[in-house]
Formats: sequence, structure tokens, C-alpha cells
Amino acid sequence: MGETTGFLQWERELPSRRPVPVRLRDWREVYEDFPAEKVSTQAGRCMDCGIPFCNNGCPLGNLIPDWNDLVYRDQWRAAIDRLHATNNFPEFTGRLCPAPCESACVLGINQPPVAIKQIEVEIVDRAFEEGWITPQVPSVATGRRVAVIGSGPAGLAAAQQLTRAGHDVVVLERADRIGGLLRYGIPEFKMEKRHIDRRLDQMRAEGTEFRTGAVVGDNVDIDVLRASHDAVVLACGATAWRDLPVPGRELANIHQAMEYLPHANRVQLGDLERSPIDVAGGHVVIIGGGDTGADCLGTALRQGAASVRQLEIMPQPPQDRALGNPWPQYAMVYRVSSAHEEGGERVYSVNTERFIDNGSGAVGGVAIHEVTMVDGRFEKVEGTDRVLPADYVFLALGFVGPERGSWLVTLGVALDARGNVARDDNYMSSVPGVFVAGDMGRGQSLIVWAIAEGRGAAAGVDAFLMGETRLPIPIPPTARPLV
Repeated sequence: MGETTGFLQWERELPSRRPVPVRLRDWREVYEDFPAEKVSTQAGRCMDCGIPFCNNGCPLGNLIPDWNDLVYRDQWRAAIDRLHATNNFPEFTGRLCPAPCESACVLGINQPPVAIKQIEVEIVDRAFEEGWITPQVPSVATGRRVAVIGSGPAGLAAAQQLTRAGHDVVVLERADRIGGLLRYGIPEFKMEKRHIDRRLDQMRAEGTEFRTGAVVGDNVDIDVLRASHDAVVLACGATAWRDLPVPGRELANIHQAMEYLPHANRVQLGDLERSPIDVAGGHVVIIGGGDTGADCLGTALRQGAASVRQLEIMPQPPQDRALGNPWPQYAMVYRVSSAHEEGGERVYSVNTERFIDNGSGAVGGVAIHEVTMVDGRFEKVEGTDRVLPADYVFLALGFVGPERGSWLVTLGVALDARGNVARDDNYMSSVPGVFVAGDMGRGQSLIVWAIAEGRGAAAGVDAFLMGETRLPIPIPPTARPLV
């Protein structure tokens, strides 16, 4: 695989990020171009390890050693075919996935792992540039109609697979554009939206129909939808956000992350001249230490915030794997995203006690204190109380499950113990013909899991409609992940 001794000859290398002062002046993706010869060298680090744990580390089961070898041998067109065999949208995962495959890389036991994620995105970007990615129009039409509710990565993956199987597929999206959180939740500097648009062009040419402004329970009746389609796929995500009910929560200028980020994206899309939540010159506090919090951080810095602090109740992760986090599990280590590199302060092991009024009904500060873990519970560290200045506060605390609208009650699907829509190993809910994919059934998770579940649900739908399926069946929803 690749160069037999490549992992001994070459160090891991990634493309450079554009200088911070430069990239803070625009919203373009942060990475410089990566020469093809460097991509080839990185692919050559993939070794013939016998058992490629990276395949199992990836929820999609990506055939990683195969396309690494093809890239090293300059067979890029064959590489995109191997990549697309398991992943409908590598241009999304190559930019947004946290790469559990790299944590499972055998080389990563005692060396920096193969740069799998970067090789992936280089393959698909070159394939688009070369015109190798074309519509795959089905050769037969089954006459069966399927409605997919939700146009995030799970819904899009299910729709593309079902269209290619010959079914008539319509994707319903309540927003004004297709893409779900890919469109309005991911900042432009992490993924420019042209990547979504060019994939949607392919899907339209294949026969998938898209309808925006389609709000189930409002202008779309769920009973009519079921009666007019042979199957329905629910892929609405886990969009019910977690709140922080502490004193002062009612003050102005305290927003959920998903109330803040979409406006910034709409500015870049030309819908707005300026975001209605513009933090220029203000002090910003972000509560939540994950990727969404980092997205808020990068957005606030580009808007010209005077200061930004990102708070996390958990302690700072270690630089290297802890003993309780062995390979090939996802490595829970300290990471610096492009947004963190750009500025701001990360504060660990702190709890938010209350929000402080600035005297005019808006937030002016955040009262915090340090915490320590005792017997699995957070306890206050006495004498650590302090107040952070805050003109704006953004809550990036994750999501608790799908929104439970009246149409879900009408549909009658059962929920599991976590409040997600329950489903069997074929992704079908308790209602025959109604399937569930992605975060709506799994709970808040990774983009790579959403695509895997969309593909799995498509196979379940196809088997339900036709008695059998030739679509690939990824990991079933009951399987336990490595991450």
C-alpha cells in the first residue's frame, strides 16, 4: 500500500493556513492550496498494516488504504470512484468531519497518523475540477415515490441513494435554501457554500426534486404526505437546543448559537447587508467548548469583537491520549482549530452562575466560578468567583433531540428513552413505511454518521419497497461507534 517505507521517510504534513490577519478580513476557507506532489507523499505514508483499523474507525467504512494507494500511484480518477463507493459527499466530510479514522490509524499508535482527511478532500476537489463527477442517472424507474423531510447530510445522502435506485424522490426543506445546518450552521470559513451547490446540481440532474419553504405541520400536511408517497424518510436533525436556565437568562443579547450563526451566513449569501447580531466592538462570551462554540468564536472575530472568551465546564483535555482513552478510540486530546488560532481565550473548568444586567435590560457580564470533579459531580472551588465582561453571550451547549412538533404526534412515531425517534435495524420507525436517519434518530452526532445513516436508511427504504436492495448497507443504527 503506497510506499512500503513511506511512513519512515516522510512526516505528516497538512496545508498551511492563510495568515490570521489576512483571513480575518474575509470569510473564505482558511487553507492554502496543497500541491499534488505533497498529497501523493502523504498518501504514501499509508502502510500495509494488515488490518486497516481506519476502515472501522470511519462510520462509513471508507476504503481508505485503497484510495491512498491510488493517489500515491497518480490514479486520481480511480481514487474518486473508491471514495464515492462509500461516501456520497467527501467534500463535506473532508472539511467538517473530526476524522475518527485518523485516531484509528495504525501508524497513529506511536507516530502522527496518515493525513486521511486531507487526502480525501484533495481527491474530491480534483475530481470536480477535472469534470469526473457527473450525474448518475438511474437506468430504471420503479414508479415508487419517496419523500425525505430535511436536507442536511442525512437527508441528502438518503435522497441521492434512493434516486439512483430508480425511485421518485422529493426532499422537503423548511428553510429557503437546501442544506440544513450545512447551509446555515457551518460558517463560510469552514466550508464555502459553493461546495453544497455543485453537489445539488448533480443531484437535480440525477432526478432528485427539492422543495424549499416546505414546513411539515404548516403548509405540508403529514397525512397527505404519507398518503401520496410510498415511503417517508425523517431526517430533520436534532435541532432542539440545550438552554442554560440560570438567573439573568432573560436579558437581551443572550442568544443560542443557532440564532447567531445563520445570520452571518446570510450576509455572505447576499441576503443581508449586516447581521442583526453584530458584535463589532463588543465583549463576547461563548458558553460551550465544542465545535459550534469555535464557529461562534471565528464569526465574532471576523465581525470585529473587542474580546472573545469560550467557556467549558470540563477540564482542558490532555496533549496526549490518557490511559483510559487507548487507540483505536477517538483521541480525546487538546486540539486547536483554525478559529482558536485566530484569537480569543479558552477557559476550562468553569461554571456559569448567572448573567448580570448592564442596567438597561441587556447582559453586561457573566458571573463564573471554577469547578472540580468529585465522585462524578462538579463541585465549586471556593474563592474563585469572578465576573467576565460580556456585551453578548452565545450558548453553544449542544442539542437535546428533535423538535417535537404537532406533526410528529399526528404521525404517531414512538420515541426512545433519549427522546429521539425510535427505529429498528432497517431504520424504520414504529410506523410502517416511515424511516428515520441521522440525528433525529441517533441524537446529536457527527456529519459522517449522518451520511452513513442516510445511506443505511435508503437501503432500508429500498428493501421495504422492492423486497430486496442492492444499495450498500452501512453500520446498523444499533451498532456502538468508536466515537
